[in-house]
Amino acid sequence: MFPLLLISSPWFLPEEHQVLEELFAAGLTTLHLRKPGASRAEVEAYLQAVPEQFHGRIMLHQHHDLARDYALQGLHLPAATRETWRGRPAPGQHLSTSFHSLDELSRHRRRYHHVFLSPIFNSISKVGYSAAFPPQELVAALRRWAARRGYQPQVVALGGIDTATLGPARELGFTGAAALGAIWQHPDPVAVFRELQQVAAQPL
Repeated sequence: MFPLLLISSPWFLPEEHQVLEELFAAGLTTLHLRKPGASRAEVEAYLQAVPEQFHGRIMLHQHHDLARDYALQGLHLPAATRETWRGRPAPGQHLSTSFHSLDELSRHRRRYHHVFLSPIFNSISKVGYSAAFPPQELVAALRRWAARRGYQPQVVALGGIDTATLGPARELGFTGAAALGAIWQHPDPVAVFRELQQVAAQPL
């Protein structure tokens, strides 16, 4: 199964938690909780509103100290904080980060479970945030990456992921994809997620 991750809306949405519970029930295994500018209290309130049985599916993008009090899937280091962060995830928790160039990806040193590479396709949620990688360059780089011996995190495609681009992301050689705008900007997020699941389950 091609892993399908979800990044939260950067804004607090009406009925967001109800939709999120439906997404978890539909099979969502990883939510990246990203609310830029939200206070620690707001992020903690968000976590408290999520049923405890789903906490292990959440990757936290900010206020990482909250992970000490909640059994989360892990921590995500945004690019702006990656070099200065000196903490470590709790035992059993994952660590992830975001890259925006193949050079960054090749030079990473920390042991991540998965990394985002973006933007792969024209962004749905950010106007003017366009695909930044020639397909042939991506294919070659990801093939070299897959051939490396020893440690290597999963490389997850981010940017413009929807039912039309999920298949091409797999064909490029990514080991997963993360959706954002395709889900949260649709009037029926759960239906779109199920459609994405069907695409992810198709054989290459």
